[in-house]
Amino acid sequence: MADLSQLVKAYDVRGVVPDQWDTPLAEIFGAAFATVTSADAVVIGHDMRPSSPGLSDAFARGAASRGADVTRIGLCSTDELYFASGRLGLPGAMFTASHNPAEYNGIKMCRAGAAPVGQDTGLADIRALAEQWMQTGIPAGAAVPGTIGDRDVLGDYADCLRSLVDLSGMRPLKVVVDAGNGMGGHTVPTVLAGLPVDLVPMYFELDGTFPNHEANPLDPKNLVDLQARVRETGADIGLAFDGDADRCFAVDERGEGVSPSAVTALVAARELAANPGATVIHNLITSRSVPEVVREHGGTPVRTRVGHSFIKQEMAATGAVFGGEHSAHYYFRDFWNADTGMLAALHLLAALGGQDGPLSALVAGYDRYASSGEINSTVADQAGRTEAVRAAYAGQPGVTFDDLDGLTVSAADWWFNLRASNTEPLLRLNVEAADDAAVARIRDQVLALVRG
Repeated sequence: MADLSQLVKAYDVRGVVPDQWDTPLAEIFGAAFATVTSADAVVIGHDMRPSSPGLSDAFARGAASRGADVTRIGLCSTDELYFASGRLGLPGAMFTASHNPAEYNGIKMCRAGAAPVGQDTGLADIRALAEQWMQTGIPAGAAVPGTIGDRDVLGDYADCLRSLVDLSGMRPLKVVVDAGNGMGGHTVPTVLAGLPVDLVPMYFELDGTFPNHEANPLDPKNLVDLQARVRETGADIGLAFDGDADRCFAVDERGEGVSPSAVTALVAARELAANPGATVIHNLITSRSVPEVVREHGGTPVRTRVGHSFIKQEMAATGAVFGGEHSAHYYFRDFWNADTGMLAALHLLAALGGQDGPLSALVAGYDRYASSGEINSTVADQAGRTEAVRAAYAGQPGVTFDDLDGLTVSAADWWFNLRASNTEPLLRLNVEAADDAAVARIRDQVLALVRG
């Protein structure tokens, strides 16, 4: 019997196939999803993992057993599934484990209009039904089962994204794209078709065993091939997508990484030019440059906790035009408040192609501070070590504290955030300061306190 406490996470279902879950359980999840969302119809997509077609088909059978008509869009990126949910007005399910290794798979679920399904918005109810039906079997469903049909939305998805960015004035660009054998290899050629782009593809073959490197661009080792190819080919920009292609990372013409905070600030400036005075969401470990740029362009920055559910909640509550996270998730009001790395990539290409300078110069104004990146420490007493850090900085002149998400300690020319992992005995440290020396000094001080 599957242990759903290990399988159902805060925002999705994720685990090893078939050790932790399999097609019979996927069918139960499909029935529970249709029941909890009261759906007359649902849309389902999947990534390139070997287990994805079988799991998604089982989920479809479960949903249909409860009377829901199922539209299968087949191979797609996660943001393409969000597009289908938004455009068709249907609850959706995406079968992917994002950047996790090949033996994993999962389900990202949403309500109609790409509204998120998390623990507080239906996922706990889905889990409860699934646990019940694992014991009793799925009860007799609708008098008339739903239908299961197929639809290709890739072209409509690409048209939608291109309609949201003015790409008309672009100069020709050489663009290297590393899809990591993930879904970017499926979506990028269609999205970029017709643009003045000399595309240099890397690892576009769909292969859920990830033979070249992990499809996780957040880890610097997975950008090495892209950086080398950009330098070898004299490209203007390099783009790297994760396995389900909802996150996008960039490197400049020198092969140097572009901070997701700089991308957030650049896209925010572009969105504010089109939407004067709008609100922009950023999580609390993005750079200080993000709220600075937002204010400089007449917008209102709103700071949130880390995690897409918090970003999406604030997007909906404030009517924000855009939101960005340090992890390279980018959210757009005009894309149903959902995250799409591909749309952020189009903004980068439009900005770069709309002027004559290199990408390094373009982003320099948005990348104003030095940072440590996220540093993990294994600790037995997360709360105790956090309080030790708080005590060490208490009473220092000009130092302030806040507890929006973990502990953030701020001074005039530096800040750091220390957050406990929800799933592992880890404390996560992020430091930003005026220069590398200051980052190193603060980092070492805090790690000495955390690691004892």
